[in-house]
Amino acid sequence: MIYSYDKKRLQFKKIKLVKPSLVLFAAMVSLTITSYLVGRYQNIKSLSQFEKNVVLVNMNSEPFHEEELVVLMKELKIKFPHIVMAQSILETGDFKSHIFKENHNLFGMKQAMSRVNTAKGTKNNHAYYDTWEESVYDYAFYQCRFLGGIGSEEDYFKYLGNSYAEAGNYVVMLKKVIEDRKLKEKFQ
Repeated sequence: MIYSYDKKRLQFKKIKLVKPSLVLFAAMVSLTITSYLVGRYQNIKSLSQFEKNVVLVNMNSEPFHEEELVVLMKELKIKFPHIVMAQSILETGDFKSHIFKENHNLFGMKQAMSRVNTAKGTKNNHAYYDTWEESVYDYAFYQCRFLGGIGSEEDYFKYLGNSYAEAGNYVVMLKKVIEDRKLKEKFQ
C-alpha cells in the first residue's frame, strides 16, 4: 500500500492507485500535446525566416532551350512574358554570356536581400542558381514583389527603364528584340 501524509489532520491517507492503462493513456495524451506544441513553435520560428530561406528543388532540370523557357514562363504565368523573354535574350547575349553559362542566370539578376529568392549566392557579381529554371522562379518572385501592380506594357517598360536596366537605351533594345524575334507570337 502507498500512503501520503496529510499535514492538516496529522495522519496518513491511503492513496488509491489508478489502473495502468489509464496512466498510459494520460501519458500518451500529454506527450502528444507536448510534441504538437513544440512542433508548432518550431514551425512558427522557421516561418519568420521563410522569405530568407526558400529552397526550390527541381529534380527534372533540363538543358536550356528557348522553347522550354517559353513553357515555364507560361506555367508560372509570368506577366508580359514577351518582354521578359526579350530581357533574357539581352541579358545573356543570346544565351551565350558567362553569367548565363556559369551562374544559370537568365536575367542578369543580383542576389536579392529583401524578398523571397532562389539564388544560391553571388558569383561573378551576380546571383547564381543550380539550374536555369531557378533563375526563372527568381524572376517570378521579383515580379510578384515589385511589379504586381503594373497593368500595361508601357508602364512595365517604364519601370524597367528606370529601375532595372543599367543601359540608357534598354527599353529601345527590348522593343527591337521583341519585334525582330516576334516574341509576342510565342506567348499567344
